[in-house]
Amino acid sequence: MVSLNCQCMTRRLQLGLALACIAAAALALALALTGPPRSGGGAAEASSQGFDGALLPRGLPPRDFTLSDERGRRVSLHDYRGGVALVTFMHALCHASCPIVAQQIRGAFDDLGRSVPAFAVSVSPAEDTAAAARAFLARQHVAGRLRFLLGSPAQLAPVWRAFAIAPQRGSSDTHTVHVFLLDRRGVPRVGFPQQAITPETIAHDIRRLERER
Repeated sequence: MVSLNCQCMTRRLQLGLALACIAAAALALALALTGPPRSGGGAAEASSQGFDGALLPRGLPPRDFTLSDERGRRVSLHDYRGGVALVTFMHALCHASCPIVAQQIRGAFDDLGRSVPAFAVSVSPAEDTAAAARAFLARQHVAGRLRFLLGSPAQLAPVWRAFAIAPQRGSSDTHTVHVFLLDRRGVPRVGFPQQAITPETIAHDIRRLERER
């Protein structure tokens, strides 16, 4: 079963994602004016909390869902409490944004020297078959490092709503591209819109969350 989140919390997350996009645009303007940041730096590093990604609104509840991965194994997000986890959303037949995001996640884990629990939730249940998901992970060389989570529209829709994700609606449509980092309690803390995703920023914020008690 997939736990549902109240509509007010979803609206707060949508607001946080909009603010993340604004922060990314501000970073691009700052880079144009001042040049590249120091290694490992980011728009949020100057903040008191020291994150590179956009901080999500305070007070969000822990996220939980139960789906099956590309090999039919049950995955419950609750089982990964106590450590940092990464959640993103992908289409197995995507040839544009999804391969890029997969490579950024792969690069972040290479930077860390290890993986953390990472899940790509399907945004196209009709096309994201288990075989297609396994092929996608193999092509991107992230099999064993990123699990592709599948389900029916009824199973996936509450997860999309919980993370304010617009799924793939057709061949000409595009889905929301975001990477989320969840803290040890399972609370979404940091969000990266597509234009702000880099291996360095993801790895930096994973380390930052892992240092929290």
